[in-house]
Amino acid sequence: MLPKIDREKTRDAVESALEKYRFYLLTIPEERLPKVTATYSLAASAPSNQFHSSTETAVINKVDYERKRVEYIETIRKAVNRLNFKEREIIIKRYLSEDEVYDYEIYNNIGYSERRYYRLKARIFYKLAFILRIEVYKKEEHPS
Repeated sequence: MLPKIDREKTRDAVESALEKYRFYLLTIPEERLPKVTATYSLAASAPSNQFHSSTETAVINKVDYERKRVEYIETIRKAVNRLNFKEREIIIKRYLSEDEVYDYEIYNNIGYSERRYYRLKARIFYKLAFILRIEVYKKEEHPS
C-alpha cells in the first residue's frame, strides 16, 4: 500500500521552497560580509593551512553561500520549467515575481474562476513537490 500524502504539509513545503527562492534572489546576509574593524591577535599559522583570518573566513562563507544559493535557484527554475505553460504562468506570477500579488488578482487576470484556479494551483503544488522531492507523507498510526 502506498503512503498517503499530507496535503497541508506538502503545500506548506512547496510554498516555503518558493519563498526561499524569492528570498535568495533578494538578500545577502550582513553576517557574511567581512568585518571592517581590525582585530589583533598572535596566532601561529598551522602547517596544514587551517588558519584563516576573519576576512578569509567571511569570503569562504560567502562563496559557499553564493554557490548554494545559485544551485537552489537553478533547482527551482528547472522544476518550474517542467510545468506546462499555464501552470508556469500561475507560479511565476504568484510566487516568483518581485511584486506581491494575490491569488484573486491572478485568477481574474487569466480568466479562471476561483474554484478552477485553486484546483489547478493544488495540482501544481503536487507536481512541484514531487519534482523537488519535498512531498510530505502522513505518518501511519499503528494501533497498540
